[in-house]
Amino acid sequence: MAGEADKPGGASAPLSVTELRNRLASGALDALALVESYIARIEAREAEVGAWAWFDPDFVRAQACTLDSHRRAGRPLGRLHGLPVGLKDVIDTLSIPTENGSPRDKGRVPLRDAFVVERLKKEGAIIMGKTVTTELAFMDPGKTANPHNLAHTPGGSSQGSAAAVADGMVPLAIGTQTGGSVIRPASFCGVTGFKPSFGAIPRRGVLTQSPTLDTMGVFATDPGGAALLAEVLFGHDPEDSATTLAPTPDLFAQASTPPPMKPVFGFVRPPGWDDADPQLHAAFDELLTALGDQAFELPLPPVFDNAAAQRLMINQAEMAYHYYPYWRDAADQLGPEARAAIEQGNKIPARDYQSARDYPKLLNAALEELLTRCDAIICPAATGPAPRGLETTGDSIFNGLWTLCGTPCITLPLLTSEEGLPIGVQLVGAKGNDGRLMRSAQWLANWADGTTQ
Repeated sequence: MAGEADKPGGASAPLSVTELRNRLASGALDALALVESYIARIEAREAEVGAWAWFDPDFVRAQACTLDSHRRAGRPLGRLHGLPVGLKDVIDTLSIPTENGSPRDKGRVPLRDAFVVERLKKEGAIIMGKTVTTELAFMDPGKTANPHNLAHTPGGSSQGSAAAVADGMVPLAIGTQTGGSVIRPASFCGVTGFKPSFGAIPRRGVLTQSPTLDTMGVFATDPGGAALLAEVLFGHDPEDSATTLAPTPDLFAQASTPPPMKPVFGFVRPPGWDDADPQLHAAFDELLTALGDQAFELPLPPVFDNAAAQRLMINQAEMAYHYYPYWRDAADQLGPEARAAIEQGNKIPARDYQSARDYPKLLNAALEELLTRCDAIICPAATGPAPRGLETTGDSIFNGLWTLCGTPCITLPLLTSEEGLPIGVQLVGAKGNDGRLMRSAQWLANWADGTTQ
């Protein structure tokens, strides 16, 4: 992987998303100059990394030129003025292909932007392109490789978004998570991944796999960047019943403000801990020792032991319904993972499915009590570093639990394996309290960098 000096944003180290935003807004940096550096990076690395499903440099340049003219004319600037954003290829984009990683959808061009794309355009972001997803955002891998080591998986299903940010091709990207599709690839690729509370970001115009679980998420080089992007995307959409009409939290302000007291983290060993990579166990032992009194072990009640099976049942049953046209028309063209999940979903009795949908109530009742004892739960983002090989996207056992609960989660690239691969540290907050989680995450990131008081 190329060194930091080769990435956009500066000669010696890449600028943070906040610094880029400020320079763009002040005119110290033109949007066109910025995107040219990212275009050069993509042209140099895309053949190896394979992060993009659709990319047109002239389309990117045209947006940048328009935004530069807008700023020079003294017109009001959006909160994301000039910042390039990659979009997972399950997010509808007007007049731009959205193919869902599926041969059946090859050449599909939407007639309307997704909610999140409308927000990006309104706030002056630059649509950098469409990033690779696994087939139908499930577990059959796409073409993307891990930028840290091309022989290793980048994770899934938002693999292109995570890899593009990790490799310096774009500072921000959007993905989705139904099991672990934001947090796990962010961990494997060594970037910040943020999955907000369920329903915080509207999903209109995004491929529906499992409406009980599907959640939008973002990737960034740092927590402040993730907060800046996510805050713009939060909102209510009458076309998404999971959203509610409520004030948008000041995520960026909270991430930028030191907490009144040092946060305390409750460490949990989620189901599957014993089967995780020994390197992960050792790394967390060192991390918890370094945190000292600011971390303590928090046992999960037994009700969490069955969460993975309940989440999988919901996922498969709803896949069987929403992906029925793909299975009906060309089941033999589906990847083995997607086809097996749909066919298993066809067999799930309605009573079992409905029972599984009630399970989060039990989990959240227990979780609410646990989160009164700490500022955030701290736990692994994946079972270890990215596995070798591109035939798998890794195990989501440490992510699906929190997706089922609907709680906000963020992963930070704080640990490293013996082979030099990233290992993410996941923080979990109380549902609906995304701002407090973001503030704790920024504090932990600063602590790891040695910049916290």
